[in-house]
Amino acid sequence: MNWLFFPTRLAALALVATAFAALSFNAYADTYTLNSPDGQLSVNIDTERELSFSVTLGDIDVIAPSTIGLDIAGMGDIADKITVTTQASTRVQTQHTPIVAHKNSTIAEHYQALTLSFANQFGIEFRAFNDGMAYRFWGNYPHDIKVLSEQMSLNFPAMTTTLFPEEETLISHYERLYVADALAQIEAGRFASLPVYFEANDVNVLFTEADVFDYPGLFIDATGTDSVKAKHPGVVTKATPTPGSEDRNQQLTFADHIAETTGQRKFPWRVAMINKSDAKLVESELVWLLSRENQLADTDWIKPGRIAWDWYNANNLFGVDFEAGLNTQTYKYYIDFAAEHGLEYVILDEGWTKSTTNIIDNNPDMDVKELIRYGKEKGVGIILWALWGPLDQDYKNILKTYGEWGAAGIKIDFMQRADQYMVNYYEKIAREAARHHLLVDYHGGFKPTGLRRTFPNVMTYEGVKGNENNKWSQDITPEHTVTLPFTRMLAGPMDFTPGALRNAHLPQHHVSHFRPVALGTRAHQVAMYAVYESALQMLCESPTTYQKEPQITEFIAQFPSVWDETRVLDASVADYILVARRHGDKWYLGAMTDDTARTLNVNFDFLGAGEYTLDLVRDGLNTQHYAEDYKREQRSITAGETLQVRLASGGGWAGVVSKR
Repeated sequence: MNWLFFPTRLAALALVATAFAALSFNAYADTYTLNSPDGQLSVNIDTERELSFSVTLGDIDVIAPSTIGLDIAGMGDIADKITVTTQASTRVQTQHTPIVAHKNSTIAEHYQALTLSFANQFGIEFRAFNDGMAYRFWGNYPHDIKVLSEQMSLNFPAMTTTLFPEEETLISHYERLYVADALAQIEAGRFASLPVYFEANDVNVLFTEADVFDYPGLFIDATGTDSVKAKHPGVVTKATPTPGSEDRNQQLTFADHIAETTGQRKFPWRVAMINKSDAKLVESELVWLLSRENQLADTDWIKPGRIAWDWYNANNLFGVDFEAGLNTQTYKYYIDFAAEHGLEYVILDEGWTKSTTNIIDNNPDMDVKELIRYGKEKGVGIILWALWGPLDQDYKNILKTYGEWGAAGIKIDFMQRADQYMVNYYEKIAREAARHHLLVDYHGGFKPTGLRRTFPNVMTYEGVKGNENNKWSQDITPEHTVTLPFTRMLAGPMDFTPGALRNAHLPQHHVSHFRPVALGTRAHQVAMYAVYESALQMLCESPTTYQKEPQITEFIAQFPSVWDETRVLDASVADYILVARRHGDKWYLGAMTDDTARTLNVNFDFLGAGEYTLDLVRDGLNTQHYAEDYKREQRSITAGETLQVRLASGGGWAGVVSKR
């Protein structure tokens, strides 16, 4: 016998219909089927001996029967030989208006859920969406608990492939390349951080987590088969500064258990975005939807924006009448540049403080209070960089001080951990920063898990192998940059820091820490402003470099950092992507390809009636040999018209559509 959903009449905007049953266990079957609202995706749940689930999309096996559980000290696995005491079904259809529109200003939520209560005062909830599924354990246990481990043997059909962001250690910046291979070829002992991409029977599966609070981040262990297992860092019992880099690196000792927490709680969601369509996969909002709601009463002060960034370009101003560097004159120049181009913020990155451990007193060559005052005069906010450790020592006083100075936000760096303490650190900093009207950029840390919904002042995260790696490696290839929209970006906003204007193909590329060069074409970098999501979006080159390229700079400065609507028009995982995003009454488009030159067709059927102007940047005719070659041009466009777009190897295309 399966648990079935009965037809329910839906309201125009929102419906929440719940049916409860409280019968003896003998009245229940051991298996349940939960279907998505459109009936295409099915989650099959088995509780007979151990708790397991499988997923099909239509008649396609996507996730094979997979065992899950939670091992608690003194109780064992709460999902082993369970007795189900109650079951409840819920159907939800509603819409949300996020405080910060990272992808859409209106987010539709539509799912069916099944909640099972166990006799041991724990239980589990499954949700089935049209574009994926999720599950989470919950507890109504009256005492604190020690979680020893979480059981998850996530099994896939034979011949499943993966994009596997392999880690070497649990102490990591989570800036990974993606190993593309058959899942069974990833040997046991290798492991990855989330999110991880799988292709099972030609269906896309992006696995990650959401609503992670007071609990460590999840990793996955490979097994050398078409299966992966859960892996968590233990509770940190000792953190010792690493000799030679005491201010930012630690040697950690982990306990055998992973969390010490209350028994009355909801555990993190384990999320699988599932879609046959590569394009529709990128449109998913599941991490945001599965995260707890906004906890801030006052959000009017939260302003997304674009940032003139200093660290990538090493303050390399030239042609100016002062010595550039970590000084007040240099940053006033950054502020003037930001104001001229309508950018909302300037970051004072590493070097503005007296030392990396004294993050209250400024470098004597930089008058930070004067820069904040000058920025306000120009309409430009100042964001301050800080190491997480020194901030943690006195975070309430330090954040209060930054707020009193009038700073707009903080960029926190070098967390490098995902244990329970660090997850709680992210939450407490977000909460305290909001009290002082400070935006937050989490650098040097793990991927987003939905904290940006709970605390909308959390603007962006790094946790991505981004442009700064150009300073010391050749890892940021077009293959990598076009993989990110299908992997890391689906967890949430990513501080990739686009906008590099020194561009080269691999044969001409060289590594330079102080004048970095990006792989791929100029138009490839420009397209990132439409393709990549970050509510704080960086312009990584120096102001004087941008001023030498007024056409490109003017074009980039048109792009906002948040969106009212997102449509992925065409895509192939890790090969190419074409995105259209609306902000107000304008559309912003971007296309990126890997090292294969391609021709894409842009169908403008998303436009309304009338005539429009398309302002575009494309690869130049000589981009094949000179990656900085591009062409900017304007043309008229109408709704339904199709435009052929040619992308060079490692190339790109971007456009801004305005009503005439």
